[in-house]
Amino acid sequence: MKFLLSVIASVLLAGCSVFGQSNVETAPYTLLKTDAEKNIEVRNYDAMVLVSTSMAGEGRNSAFRKLFRYIGGENEGATEISMTAPVFMDNAKTTDNNKGTEIAMTAPVFMDNRAGEAMMSFVMPKDFTLQTTPKPTNPEVKVTELNNYKVAAIKFSGTLSKRNVAKHTKTLTDWINENDYTAISEPVEAGYNGPLTLPMLRRNEVLIEIK
Repeated sequence: MKFLLSVIASVLLAGCSVFGQSNVETAPYTLLKTDAEKNIEVRNYDAMVLVSTSMAGEGRNSAFRKLFRYIGGENEGATEISMTAPVFMDNAKTTDNNKGTEIAMTAPVFMDNRAGEAMMSFVMPKDFTLQTTPKPTNPEVKVTELNNYKVAAIKFSGTLSKRNVAKHTKTLTDWINENDYTAISEPVEAGYNGPLTLPMLRRNEVLIEIK
């Protein structure tokens, strides 16, 4: 995945230590079922406001920068809200004098790799609604709302390499089939930690929507 998760690094979760600690808000969900042995959970995210952009064209790094500029102020708004974590990518912040709302970083960063519509999404803080989320000034960035998002999720450490993701996706897919759920989406990758976190202490996930 080249440099992408190093970027998720510095920003996603610049507040991380080498031991994986972070002050960044995480998207809340209701836990419906757990399989501790396989690190699998069934969750329901009641509502999430997502800010998304395509990973096509220039790829994941470019998508990440567009979304990070959005939460750094490249949006329509008047109130400045302090970021919840330090930022190491100063060159990713907008230099527009008419700066919009700064929005707190929330984990995880979602990466949906479906062919033809690969998207990267940031989850807005829980107090944001579709109506109150500032409108992006970049037309390539879109705001949407996701409701009653029921998923099976598998947690794993290490990196989000293709091999590691494929291994845990297979484990999750087999578990879904064995437990009489039906997968209704392609796998979505989620990253929580920055590059300073030791690989064995990182939190990564693959999520598959189910019914």
